[in-house]
Amino acid sequence: MALKPIIKNSLLALAVTGLVACETVQTTQGGAVGVDRKQSMLISSQEMEAQSSKEYAQVLAEAKGKGLLNRNAAQTQRVKAIANRLIPQTGVFRPDALKWNWEVNVLSSDDTNAWCMPGGKIAVYTGLIEKLKITDDELAAVMGHEIAHALREHARERASQQAGANFAISVGAALLGLGDVGQQGAQYAYMGLMGLPNSRANETEADRIGVELAARGGYDPKAAVTLWQKMAKLGGEEPMKFMSTHPSSADRIADLTVYAQRVDPLYQQTRKTR
Repeated sequence: MALKPIIKNSLLALAVTGLVACETVQTTQGGAVGVDRKQSMLISSQEMEAQSSKEYAQVLAEAKGKGLLNRNAAQTQRVKAIANRLIPQTGVFRPDALKWNWEVNVLSSDDTNAWCMPGGKIAVYTGLIEKLKITDDELAAVMGHEIAHALREHARERASQQAGANFAISVGAALLGLGDVGQQGAQYAYMGLMGLPNSRANETEADRIGVELAARGGYDPKAAVTLWQKMAKLGGEEPMKFMSTHPSSADRIADLTVYAQRVDPLYQQTRKTR
């Protein structure tokens, strides 16, 4: 059934309102690695940080209840010591990050994982440390990468992109008279053409900023290369590149090799002053 003109006009008005609400921001300065892409945001940073703080507290409470929070004192001290050298370097990319309420904790889990929520809420899993037999330099590369996601507000950006895409697809489906199947097809098309490539771009930005944070903190940036070599051996068969939210290991290692070399003078300078 064709939409009545008044409904079409209302949908178009909503679409225009959504576009007006979109904010173009420069979340970070470029640094030596030159990450200077502007980002479009539909969701406020305050919303993201408030939600992240709530979710982080829930994760910690659950882990503590199961006896999985900071269980190994030596591991916890090691992770926090690395964070204490990386966090002061965040001011190079965004001075306001120095005032974030940073939190760093270690969770006992077999997963080879780490993450940093918006606002500086960090978690490192023991599986990452133990399975990779990770060095301090390699751990700094991981933590620098995760901190970079928070600095660039990638979570906010992805949430904004998804909200905008869902809205546009819903409006388009209504205007064109598409059913649920057509709308779902449009969502798949969005993920293949825009969503996944954007996510891969975010990973590359985090890799590049991460090696600079590590170098400025006095950690060898080339360890990011050995880290991903270890990860490639640990992981199973990778999905086809166009279906993956992350760059392939080969692409990632090649890019990190270039950018680790670019920030090596920062590392050498820091070594001399420590």
